[in-house]
Amino acid sequence: MLQLLQSEETSVTEPLAHQPVLPQETLELLAPRRGDIVVDATVGNGGHAELLLEAVGTTGRVVGIDRDPQALEAAGRRLGRFGDTFVAIRGNHRELGRLLEDVGIDSIDRILFDLGLSSLQLDDAARGFSLQADGPLDMRMDPSSGRTAADLLATFTEEQLRQILWRFGEERHARKIAREIVRRRTERPLQRTRQLTELIERTLGPQARRFRIHPATRTFQALRIAVNEELVGLEALIEEAVSLLRPGGRVAVISFHSLEDRPVKHSFKALAHRCTCPPKLPVCGCGLQDQLRILTAKPVRPSTAEVERNHRARSAKLRVAERL
Repeated sequence: MLQLLQSEETSVTEPLAHQPVLPQETLELLAPRRGDIVVDATVGNGGHAELLLEAVGTTGRVVGIDRDPQALEAAGRRLGRFGDTFVAIRGNHRELGRLLEDVGIDSIDRILFDLGLSSLQLDDAARGFSLQADGPLDMRMDPSSGRTAADLLATFTEEQLRQILWRFGEERHARKIAREIVRRRTERPLQRTRQLTELIERTLGPQARRFRIHPATRTFQALRIAVNEELVGLEALIEEAVSLLRPGGRVAVISFHSLEDRPVKHSFKALAHRCTCPPKLPVCGCGLQDQLRILTAKPVRPSTAEVERNHRARSAKLRVAERL
């Protein structure tokens, strides 16, 4: 799945755009076994789930969760040969515990989060995620609910827009872009991706040509994160996932930018070092037992060969931890 900078994701014509990121590294570190119950909490079009299903065999199960009905449909086509071993659930992974309870699962052996967008979402101009082709400013992962990017651009104040662009896009020209959005919407509403792209290009002027990435990339990222509330409750989500793991179970998270990777790193660290007692105390007195053992001291990055095969992998970071 994708995230970060548009130039570092994928082009709409890239033939290998649907390949899972860090496939072998994820499989080796997650280490699913025959008979395991595994959750792919962001199943997308099923690339990682396919590898997990092959690993757990006919005695195991892989539960694929996604809020995008088109993604689930694509995963279902890809994974149909596995029959009842694959269980598809439409829903937001922030409701992980309830979604699993609904299918009779109260504990699991492995769980994977591949955060961000699937290439299928980026490739479809009608979804409004990509600045590579013109489409409606939608950006909803669940196209049946919530506000669109166009809604935010039409109703948020200049200060609210500035905060979104700065916080979720780390856009240093946030104030200038927000001001121009508010000015332009008095003339006509911003409803198409090309309208927004051209507005940013004109606002930033010739200096935009010196950017390493397209000048609208960070704005698109920020709006998408805001529309889908992608960073809301991420640390709490990791905690819930760990609470569902059996002893020896593993959790893996693939992120694509620091806004995601940072809370994942902090969550793993907090759960791996819960005891607050002085180091020299012979017996724990706080009662807070460590819950995780971190298996990746530093995030695993894709090889040069993988990036050459699959451009979207460039920014991926994989972190894995084991339940104690």
